Amino acid sequence: MNIALLGHGNMGLEIERLVRASGTHTVSVIGMEEPSGAIDTAGLKNAEVVIDFTSPEIVMNDIRTVAKEGKNLVVGTTGWQEHLPEVEKIVRESGIGLIYGQNFSIGANIFFRAVAHATKLFSAFKDYDVYGLEIHHAGKKDSPSGTALRTAQEILQNSSTKKILTTGKLDRKVRPEELHFASVRGGVNPGFHEVVFDSPADAVTISHSAHNREGFAQGAILAAEFIQGKKGLFTFDDVMKAHGIK
Repeated sequence: MNIALLGHGNMGLEIERLVRASGTHTVSVIGMEEPSGAIDTAGLKNAEVVIDFTSPEIVMNDIRTVAKEGKNLVVGTTGWQEHLPEVEKIVRESGIGLIYGQNFSIGANIFFRAVAHATKLFSAFKDYDVYGLEIHHAGKKDSPSGTALRTAQEILQNSSTKKILTTGKLDRKVRPEELHFASVRGGVNPGFHEVVFDSPADAVTISHSAHNREGFAQGAILAAEFIQGKKGLFTFDDVMKAHGIK
């Protein structure tokens, strides 16, 4: 498979390294010009799947351009999902396949499922409260992270008490129905997410810590293999299901 990369920052470099090391696929880097997001469409000609790790400011333009060229797309960029209805329309009208996810790491996706299951269990006991924390490097442009939002979604969908997500500073007592999920930005941390179930008697912590960007890059390549030849809109959950994980 010929993979084209949009975005040649930390994630793009890691994907390129893994693809070249494996020898299974070929990879090319497509020229882009930020902040306009102009894409060298001639470079897309031989691509079978395009992987986008750019920025929230330009990702919608990338999706429109790649769809117009009729190429399937993996969107690893986060911070754009308020535009999901438009993306659904683009995918439908162009006839391409597109897969996206808040996090392409296999470990993170198992973390989501562990949080969901734990939330169901702890919801049976009124003494347990739950909250979350995420930490990312100083260069990350969206806050809270897509992974934090997905984790919070798993809690809200499975909790008997938490109904509202609060991510900002609180200058008051948190309400029982609020899930507070805090964000920290600084340093070089590639990604840390933690959920704590806390009671007067004890606390249980579930966390996912990325050692580097390799897991995200491996998942993006899996997503590219999954979306090759397909039509329609998919999420990374579909990749997990294809590997027998519900």
